[in-house]
Amino acid sequence: MTTLMEMPEVTECSVEGCSYNHDHDCHAGAVTIAGVPGDAACATFIPLGTKGGLDKVVAHVGACQRIDCVHNKDLECGASAIRVGSGPQDDHHADCLTFTQA
Repeated sequence: MTTLMEMPEVTECSVEGCSYNHDHDCHAGAVTIAGVPGDAACATFIPLGTKGGLDKVVAHVGACQRIDCVHNKDLECGASAIRVGSGPQDDHHADCLTFTQA
């Protein structure tokens, strides 16, 4: 089992429209990476005007549903850290920018 300290950190989030984004830091306790082929979406993305999340920055990758990523092993992210940013579709969409096709 992976402990919280072993989970990859979310080192950056550049998606301005996410409630968990506070000054480019993710304040969610953990994020889930989901999506479909060609789109490694951050499933934790919430486009609300209200800021949410924890007081301090502790975001980690809690789950990864992208079995086609080189960092995915048994639905756990094995990257040392990830970055979240705007997806290719638009600026109101959050993607895992560390996603690498296997």
